[in-house]
Amino acid sequence: MGRVTHRKPNAAPLDLSLLRTFLAVHRAGSFTAAARLLGLSQPTVTTQMRQLEEQLGRELFERQPRGVAPTVAADELAGQVAVPLDALAAVADRGGLGADRTPEPVRVAGPAELLCTRALPALAPLTAQGVRLRVTTGLTDELLDGLRGGRFDLVIATTRPRGRTLTSVPLGDEEFVLVAGPEWARRIGPGRVAAEGAAALHGVPLVSYAEDLPIARRYWRHVFGVRLSGQAAITVPDLRGVLAAVAAGAGITVLPRYLCLSELASGALVPLLSPEDPPINTSYLSSRPGAPDHPHVSLVRERLLQAGRTW
Repeated sequence: MGRVTHRKPNAAPLDLSLLRTFLAVHRAGSFTAAARLLGLSQPTVTTQMRQLEEQLGRELFERQPRGVAPTVAADELAGQVAVPLDALAAVADRGGLGADRTPEPVRVAGPAELLCTRALPALAPLTAQGVRLRVTTGLTDELLDGLRGGRFDLVIATTRPRGRTLTSVPLGDEEFVLVAGPEWARRIGPGRVAAEGAAALHGVPLVSYAEDLPIARRYWRHVFGVRLSGQAAITVPDLRGVLAAVAAGAGITVLPRYLCLSELASGALVPLLSPEDPPINTSYLSSRPGAPDHPHVSLVRERLLQAGRTW
């Protein structure tokens, strides 16, 4: 956006539609995402932001490779207009003062495994209070883009979101464990991984979440201090499928401990190593700052944060 250095004297009052578009861009982090959210074209959003900058005499957004970054002036303006605009939007959504309307479903997104094994059991009792949920699974980066664009209310992220367009708080920690089925554990040999490190696993089939072996690579680097190379014998974009394949004898893998507690207890999976400092990953609960007040979103958020302490 072009830089403007001063506001015109006796300028007309700011147009509410421009402020509404501005707030959408500030929250979404891009003109394109804000346009989708508002049902406008991207050129219209760009034009409106130029008009607002002309009126204010300030640059509001700086273009970046992915979207735009708000300036200090934009952050100050967002702080001034977010609450009143959200209040107006809430009245409009209810159809006027005093209208009785069922709250919209809460849109929650995150990794399939954590949602299905941890989040949904914690949230299930809320249906008795009238809470409705719409759940989406996927990869963190894609889901956070959707959160910025207004497609979700809450996202469970497996990495800490960057930037100022989202508010994120730690949700829970997950410990990673190196496991195999009983047959492969016997073939590798008890205590051998502790004695020989990664060399003890040479030639053993690896089952992974993705081709680039993201969780296993982290484990190898953190625990063994070496770079993991090679290809997976099986890739499954769902850790529950990875667990099932390894328990059935496909090879070895690295899993979050919470996901395989029952299999470890029953012996269906065998831990190959118990390092003093196992890899830990922190998940985060992310939302859009200043999003319209929604009582059920608050209920879901508080229930997740409470449950996350036990994960």
